[in-house]
Amino acid sequence: MAALLPEVVFERRGRAPAPSRDLCQLVVTRREVVQPLPLLLSVSANVRSDSTFLLPKVIFRWWKISLRNEFRESRPGEIKESQEDFLGDSSLHIQIAIVFGAKVLEHVLSLCRGNYDFLERLPVPLLLYIISFLELEDIASLSQVSHRFEMICNSNALWENIVENLCDTITPEMKELAHEMGWKKFFFTNRLQLQLQLRRRRQKQDAWNKEVTE
Repeated sequence: MAALLPEVVFERRGRAPAPSRDLCQLVVTRREVVQPLPLLLSVSANVRSDSTFLLPKVIFRWWKISLRNEFRESRPGEIKESQEDFLGDSSLHIQIAIVFGAKVLEHVLSLCRGNYDFLERLPVPLLLYIISFLELEDIASLSQVSHRFEMICNSNALWENIVENLCDTITPEMKELAHEMGWKKFFFTNRLQLQLQLRRRRQKQDAWNKEVTE
């Protein structure tokens, strides 16, 4: 399941509180590809020189914002730690809590302990495919889980999949109407109302064609 996670599993940007007002960035990566150290190669016959290791990282960066002359040549700063080292770095915990707040710190600590919400992080196309097979009541409940799921559960892409799974025939005219009114609204509109709207579209199209030919 971890392979489904993006390389960057969390990112947040913010500004440090006064008086510093520095710009800061916090990143948690799923992994980082590194080469083995020469010392490790010398003591372990099982490690090849072309081997790679995947190490998750927590990265804290800052950019100094100041009009004072002594800071004009300041370079951006960066702290990069493995997730294991980050869990024990109380000094960095304090810096993150000051800039981003206690809730962000708790979330990052949870990620570093391996508590990933894999469902929340699945690619959208895969989520659309899975959700399209749920009952309508379950889709309504899932839409209340988070802002991301609310957007997905109300998206045209999802309801187009649902309509295509449940309807035997969808004519090009019906697709045009669905794109105009939205696939979700199209799904919940009763058959008589759809027929009425399709008839009106045909009448408008016929009238427009007549004007063009005259």
